[in-house]
Amino acid sequence: MIDNRPSVGDDVAIVNPVVNARTPKLGPVALMVSPKKDLRYCCDLMQWSTDDYYRLYLSRLYYPKRNTRGPSLAGPVVGAPYAAMMLEALIAWGSRQVIFFGWCGSIDPHVRTGDIIIPDEAIIDEGTSRHYLGEGVRSVKPAADLTRTLRKTFTERGIDTHKGPVWTTDAVYRETKAKVSHHQTVGTLGVEMELSALFSVGRYRSVDIAGVLVVSDELSTLTWQPGFKSPEFQTGRTAALEGIVSCCRKLAASPNE
Repeated sequence: MIDNRPSVGDDVAIVNPVVNARTPKLGPVALMVSPKKDLRYCCDLMQWSTDDYYRLYLSRLYYPKRNTRGPSLAGPVVGAPYAAMMLEALIAWGSRQVIFFGWCGSIDPHVRTGDIIIPDEAIIDEGTSRHYLGEGVRSVKPAADLTRTLRKTFTERGIDTHKGPVWTTDAVYRETKAKVSHHQTVGTLGVEMELSALFSVGRYRSVDIAGVLVVSDELSTLTWQPGFKSPEFQTGRTAALEGIVSCCRKLAASPNE
């Protein structure tokens, strides 16, 4: 194993991602994709075979074998603990700029199905972040420069996005009326299951993490309005993924990275 840990003494972890001659050597840019169907679409955009992958826990890792600086792709990803595990492995294998793509439920009535959010903060309501940042941290921000680069890429492609905080929870079936109402009062845009943990790992490991979410369903009226089959959602997903892949290619080609 290669020790990738920044801390010393009693805070040093006993178990860490394995790094040996058989593990992939990744370039600095990676994309983590939550849903399986969007992972396949990213493979199409990157012109990769969906059958040529490295097994990463219960997920798949796609990476270029020849262009060692090219972006890699990992997924599917569900939930904060699993997302953190995957990110730790990507970091240990070379990733330094990681973009996460997932779906979310909207809380703000002005954020509708198919809209795209590039969060500037994630409110911690999951159990993984405290193991990286401590008990008292209530929210965590993405990497500022990487987030700006994402927004610039989307703007250049004519894709509108929302900016603001999102709420990360472990319990999708405990998004209660009281919790949603509280988050509405503090300006939260949406709810999802991974970002605060990913931002926390990135902060702890000193790597750049940012996220993009597409709204798949709405909770702002305190009733559930699913939009998974709507044309607006399909359009938003496609635009978001194409924007992210474009951004990843630019980052990987940058001589400054």
